[in-house]
Amino acid sequence: MAQVDGTYRWVWGKTQDRSRYREAERGWNPLLAHMLDTGATARELWDRYLSDNVRAVLTEAFGGGDSATARAVVPFLAALHDLGKAAPTFLHGFDRHPRTHLRTARAVWEEEARARAVPLPDSWEGLYWAHHQHITAATLPRLLGCDCPVADGQRCRVSEHQGLHSVAYALGGHHGHVPGAETVGTATIARGGSSWDDVRRDLVEVTAALLGVDLSRLAALVAPVKPAALTSLMGLVIMSDWIASNDDRFPYSDLGDTDEKWWQAAQDRASRALTALCLDRWAPTEATWEELWPGTEPRPSQTAVMDLLPAGGPALVLVEGPPTSGKTRTALWCAHALASRNGYQGLYIAMPAKADAGRIADEVKRFMRTAVANENSTLAVVHADALAEQFVNDLIDSAHLAHPVDRRAASLDALEAGIGTTLESDRAERDPALDPTVDEHAGRDRAVLDPWYLRGCVGLMAAFGVGTIDEVMLAAQPSRHWMLRLLALSGKTVVIDDAHAYELYQQELLGITVQWLADAGASVVVLSHSLPAATRAALTASWCAGLQLEVVDAGGDGPVEVVDARGQVSRGGPPTGDTPQSAATLRLRRYDGPVGLATELLHRARHGGCVGVVRNQVDEAVSLYRAAVACAEAHGWDESEILLSHELFQTHQQRSTEGAIRSLLGDGSRARPNRLLVITTQSALQSVDFDHMVCDLAPIDLLVARMGSLHRDTEKTGLRRSWCERPQMDVLFRADPQEPDLPLVEPPRRRPERRAGTHDGSTYAPYVLAATFRTLQSRCDTEGRIELSLPRDVTGLLTSVYESRQSGEGGWGALLDRTWDAWRLELMAQRLAAEENGVRPYIEGHPATVDWLVSGELNGKGEEGGVEGLRALPRLSTPTVSAICLYKPVSKLTYDAAGEREARFYKGDELKKGVPPAVEREVRRRLLLHTVHMPGKWFQGHDRLPEPHTWPKQPFKPIGESAVLVFDASGACVSGLPGRVHYDPRTGLRRL
Repeated sequence: MAQVDGTYRWVWGKTQDRSRYREAERGWNPLLAHMLDTGATARELWDRYLSDNVRAVLTEAFGGGDSATARAVVPFLAALHDLGKAAPTFLHGFDRHPRTHLRTARAVWEEEARARAVPLPDSWEGLYWAHHQHITAATLPRLLGCDCPVADGQRCRVSEHQGLHSVAYALGGHHGHVPGAETVGTATIARGGSSWDDVRRDLVEVTAALLGVDLSRLAALVAPVKPAALTSLMGLVIMSDWIASNDDRFPYSDLGDTDEKWWQAAQDRASRALTALCLDRWAPTEATWEELWPGTEPRPSQTAVMDLLPAGGPALVLVEGPPTSGKTRTALWCAHALASRNGYQGLYIAMPAKADAGRIADEVKRFMRTAVANENSTLAVVHADALAEQFVNDLIDSAHLAHPVDRRAASLDALEAGIGTTLESDRAERDPALDPTVDEHAGRDRAVLDPWYLRGCVGLMAAFGVGTIDEVMLAAQPSRHWMLRLLALSGKTVVIDDAHAYELYQQELLGITVQWLADAGASVVVLSHSLPAATRAALTASWCAGLQLEVVDAGGDGPVEVVDARGQVSRGGPPTGDTPQSAATLRLRRYDGPVGLATELLHRARHGGCVGVVRNQVDEAVSLYRAAVACAEAHGWDESEILLSHELFQTHQQRSTEGAIRSLLGDGSRARPNRLLVITTQSALQSVDFDHMVCDLAPIDLLVARMGSLHRDTEKTGLRRSWCERPQMDVLFRADPQEPDLPLVEPPRRRPERRAGTHDGSTYAPYVLAATFRTLQSRCDTEGRIELSLPRDVTGLLTSVYESRQSGEGGWGALLDRTWDAWRLELMAQRLAAEENGVRPYIEGHPATVDWLVSGELNGKGEEGGVEGLRALPRLSTPTVSAICLYKPVSKLTYDAAGEREARFYKGDELKKGVPPAVEREVRRRLLLHTVHMPGKWFQGHDRLPEPHTWPKQPFKPIGESAVLVFDASGACVSGLPGRVHYDPRTGLRRL
C-alpha cells in the first residue's frame, strides 16, 4: 500500500492563506494528509483527553463494547469528516476568490491532478454547489456498507444501517450545524458522479487500512443508541479538526512520502500538538483534605459530602449552606474525588456572572498545586472578556509556555514598530485583588494557558475552567458548535455555583443539560445558599431522567443531597437546627431619597464602621454616591473613603475598584480601614465583610445572599463599633403614593393616569417583591425589626415567598392578585421558552436521534446571531451592548481624557506583517479593559438609542468592526452616540 502516485493523493484538502504562502511553494495539502492528521488527533485525544465514561459511551456505540475496536473506529470516522471535499464543486475553490498569490499554485496543481487521472471536469463553469460537509453526509453511508437500492439523497430504512446514516449526518455537522435530510439530499447532486465515488472509496479504504479498521464489520459496529454517543462523536470530530488545521503544528505533507509515512507523521504531530496544548485529562494526586488545604479540617457539612459520595460512578451533589460554609472547597474536593474514581478530564465551575471568575480561578489555581499530578494542566477563564483578566495574561506569560526573554523581545518589537507599549505597563489597570505570586511553600504551579483557549467556546476544552453559567445553558441548545460544549462538559465534574441566582428559564435549561451530562457519565455539583424543595426535586428528576432510571428516595434530611448512578438519593449533614446559627436583624425602612440616607450613614459611621449599600439600579447608586460626596466634608469624611462600583464603568475602573474593596474588606484582608462607605449594585461584589448594610427591596433569596456580606468575618466579632456590633441590614422600600401602607413594586407606566411605579418592578417580578415584603412585615416586632437565625430561617422564608400563594384583604389582596397572575404567566413563558430552545436527550423514554439535533444559521453562533424565536439564548433578559471607550482630547485617540496615553492601532495589513502575538494580545486586552457594557434596554422602546451598527466605524485594526464611543476631555460623547451619553470617571457612563 506504499503508494506515492495514487489518484486520491492529488485531491487537495487545504490551501495556504495569503500571509503564509510563499512563491514557489506547493500551496496545497492533500486531502488524505489532513484526514490522517485529524484521525491521529482524534486517537490521541481518545488516549489522553477523553474521560473514562465518555470513552465507555463511545465504545458501546462504535466498538461493540470492545475498547480496542472503538479506539480504531472512532478516529477513522473522525478522519472521514472532510470526505466531501473529494468533489469538483469543492476543488474549484482552490483560488476561486481573487487571491492572485495562489493562482500559479492552482495551475500547477490542476495540471498534475489531470495527469494523474483525477476526474476533474472539462469546464469549471455551471457546477452545482454544496457545502463539502453536506456532501460527506450524502455519500458516506454507501462507502461504509449501506448498499441498499435507494434513490440518491434518500436514507434507507434497514435498521442495521441506521447507525451509518446517523454518523454520516453527524460528520456532516462538523462545521457546527447538523444538516437535515433535505439539505443532505440536495448535496447529492454535487457529489460528482461515479468516477468521484471511486476516488472517495479509495480514500475510505486507504484510511481504514492505515487505522486498522475492518470495513466489512463496520455496519454492525456502528450503533449509537445513547444520545451522548452522537454528540460526543461530533464534539470530538470538531475538536480534532480544529487542532489538525493548525499549519504550524501540522505542516503540509511531502508528496514524495508514502501513505504510511504520512500516517506516522500525523501521529507524531498529534502527540506534540496535545502536549503543547496540555490536552491531557486530569491526573489527580492522592492528596487528603489536610494536604489540599493545610491547617484546616472538614466541617460537618463537608464531612457529610465525603461520607455520602459513592465509591464509584458519577453523582449529582446538592450542597446548601451560608456564604462562609466552605461550599467552594466542598466542590473542589468532590471534583478531586470524582476524577480519581471516574477518570474525569477536569472540572468546570459555572458562575452567575463574570465578576467573580478571576477570584474563583485563582482559588482553583492554588488547589491545582496539590490536586494535580500532571506536569502542566490548562486553566481557562471562559467568557468573552477573559483576556481582560490579568490572571489570564499571567498564565499565558508564565515560564511554562514562554521564556521571559521572548516576552521582552515582543515588547521591544512593538515599541520599535510604534504599536502599543510594554507588556509590563498599565499596572494600575490590573486587578489588585489577584496576586500572581507563587507561594513557595504551597508547591509549584501546575496551571498554564495557551492563547488558543481564548477563542469562543474553546476554553471549555481546558482541563480546568471557570466561567459563566452561559456555557452550560448553551450546551443543550442547538446553536453552532453546541455539541463541542457538551463534549467538553461531559468529561468533567461541572460545578454550578450560586444556583439560587438563576431565573426559571435558566433553571429549566440547567435541568436539560443535567440530563445530557448524566447520559454521558459526567458529575454535577450544585452549590447554593438555599434551594426551594421544588428546585431540588427538579434537579434530582433531571439527573435520573438522563440515567433513564426512577428516583429511589429513601427519605432523610440535611443540607447535603447525593444522587448516585443508580438513582438512589442520600441526604445528610447537620440538621439546620444543629448547624451554627448566625443571628441577624432586618429592618424595613421607607426610602425618602438619597440625601437623607447619605447624611444618616455618614453620621452613624463617623467614628468608625464599614458600611455597604446595595442598590438595585445604577442610577440610584450614582445618586446616593453624589449625595454622600456632597456632604462628606460636613461630616468629617474624605471623598476617598466613599467608593462607588457598578456595571456602567469601564472594565478597568470597575475591576480596580472591586479589587480595592476586596483588598480592604475581603476574606483574610489585613488592611481593614477604620471606616468606609461602599455603594454598589447586586452584581458588583461578593465575599466581602461589612459592619452594617443597607439595600433596596429585592426577592427574598437575594436579600439572604446579600446578608452573606454582613459580619462575614467572625474574627472581627468584638472589634466592631458599638453602633454596628450586631449584624443589621436595613431594607429600603418606596411606599405606594396612592396606598401608603403598600410597597411600590410594579413597574412605571407610560400613561400618567396609570399607577406610579418603580424600575425595580421591571428588574424583579412584582409579585415576588410584594410577597417578600409581606413575609418580612409579618415577622416584624413592635419596633419594626425582624430577628433572623441563619440558615435555620431560610427555608421558611423561601417557602413563604415561592411555594405558597399569598393573599390579603383590601389593597394587599388586590396587589397580590394582579401581580400573582402576571408572575405565573411569566413563569409559564419561561418554561415554554426553555422547552422550545433546549434539546432533551430522552423524550418519554425514547433517545434523541440525529434528526433531533438538526440546526442551522438561524439558530445562531452560541449566543450571537440567529433569528428571534430560533436562536439559542443563555438567558431571557436583554443582553448588554458593549462599546470600546476612547478619548480624543485634541487630534489623536487616547485611552484617557488627559491625552497622555495614546491608543495606537494597526492600519491595512500591519497585523499580518509580523506583529508579535503577545503584543496583539496586549492590544486586545487594553480594548477589553476600556470597554463599557450598556443595558440592552437603552436600545429598545420609543426613546431607544441608535444601534451600534449605525455608529461611525474607526479606520483601524483591530477596532474597525467594533462599537466605539469617543469622548472629549470633558466626557461628552463626540462619536458613536454624540449628545446621548456622557462619561464621568467618578460615576461612570450615564444616558442623557
